[in-house]
Amino acid sequence: MADSITDHDAYTAQPYPRTRLLMVDGGRLGLKKHTVHGLVEFDITRPRTVIRDHKARTGETLSFTAFLLACVGQAIEMNKHMHAYRDWRNRVVIFDEVDVNTLFEVDVEGKKTIRPHILRGVNKKTPRELHEEIRAFQQEHASSRESQFIAWFVRLPGFVRRLFLKLLFKKPRWIKQYYGTVLVSAIGMFGDGGGWGLPVPNHTLQVTLGGIARKPVVIDERVQVR
Repeated sequence: MADSITDHDAYTAQPYPRTRLLMVDGGRLGLKKHTVHGLVEFDITRPRTVIRDHKARTGETLSFTAFLLACVGQAIEMNKHMHAYRDWRNRVVIFDEVDVNTLFEVDVEGKKTIRPHILRGVNKKTPRELHEEIRAFQQEHASSRESQFIAWFVRLPGFVRRLFLKLLFKKPRWIKQYYGTVLVSAIGMFGDGGGWGLPVPNHTLQVTLGGIARKPVVIDERVQVR
C-alpha cells in the first residue's frame, strides 16, 4: 500500500547554511577537551545608564558589546595566563595581545545572520575604538578577511576541515591568526530575558554572555531592583 501524505506530514525543507559547518566541526573537537564552567552575575545598571544617556544627548547608540569586550580585554590583561596555549613542544605560549573572536549580527541579502569577526588587541583599545570597529565590520563584513576565508574553508570536505583544525590547535600562532585567543558569544543575540549559556569551547577561555534581566540586589543594606 502506497504511503499517503496528510496534513500532519507537511514540512518545509531549508538548505543548511555552509557557515554553520564551522560550528559543527568546532563542536566535535570541543567535546574532546577538558572543560570547566563558571557561572557569575554582574550588575550592569551603570554602563547601560551611561549608554542611554549618551544616546539621549547625541542620538548615537553606543555598542554595549564593545563595552563588554573592553572589560574582557582588561581582565585578561591582569592575568594573561587566561588565554595561554600549549604548543606541540609542551611549552605554554602567552600572548601579549588579546584577540577576541566573536559573533555579530549582519545583513546578508536582506536577512539577518551571524558572522564571526576577530578584534585584535582588545586589551589595548577603548570601548569607543571597539565600537567603531564593530560598526565598520557590520557595514563591510562581506569583504572582511574572515568572511572570505570562511567562504573558501567551508567548501572543503569535512575531514579536511577537521584535520586543519586539529593541526591549528597544536600551533598557538595559528590559533591567534585564524581563531583568536579568546571567544566571546552571547545568547542575547538569539532571544530576550535572562538565562545562562554553557558552550562547548575550543579556546582556553570562552566567555558566553547570558541574558539581561531585572533582579533584586542588596545595595547599602537595602534591597533594590536593578
